[in-house]
Amino acid sequence: MAWDLFETVGNIIDGLDLLFRSLSSSDSGYTIRSAKKKRSKYFTEKVSACFIVAATVLLFFVFKDPLPAENYTQTLIVTSLIGAAASLILFFLLHVLELYYFKDLFRLLLFSGSVILFFIALVMIIYFRSGLFI
Repeated sequence: MAWDLFETVGNIIDGLDLLFRSLSSSDSGYTIRSAKKKRSKYFTEKVSACFIVAATVLLFFVFKDPLPAENYTQTLIVTSLIGAAASLILFFLLHVLELYYFKDLFRLLLFSGSVILFFIALVMIIYFRSGLFI
């Protein structure tokens, strides 16, 4: 008896799914609106500006005091590569979630550059200020 109940519920769900698909594809004037909120006109620029300001503050704390002279350039290169790799992982996750699309090249470059700079600054502050690696 329980199996019949689950089969009945499955048939109802399949019927509703078929009904909604036919309503959304028909030209009868009915449309199903998505639940997405409308973004403001300059959303990408605002988010990019926040990342740039945060990266500037973090880089100020990193370079406020002189860095250790031991392997200075090698350390900067390694932290930059780690930050760039972390930002690429974020870009991949945004792409999978279908949130990494832009209307023009300027917004793409602004957002990507600010996120990469933020992650590099974040890795540098963790590396130099934590004291675990030095």
